[in-house]
Amino acid sequence: MPKRFRLTRRFPVAMTEDGYRRLKKFSRDAGLDEGEALSFLFEHFDSIIDDDTFAHRLRIFNSELEARKK
Repeated sequence: MPKRFRLTRRFPVAMTEDGYRRLKKFSRDAGLDEGEALSFLFEHFDSIIDDDTFAHRLRIFNSELEARKK
């Protein structure tokens, strides 16, 4: 029997403009709203990410983060 889909948590999120546009595109393409799309991504995180590039991409993002805040 499938799990019942309930949105049980709401939290304020700050996103980059690029990240938000990508989330909107993904959710639209998948036929989900933004909350459902985020739930899907995080519930299936381990099977979605590429372990070979994740750490590298995260280091790049972190190194650029302060400059992007200005």
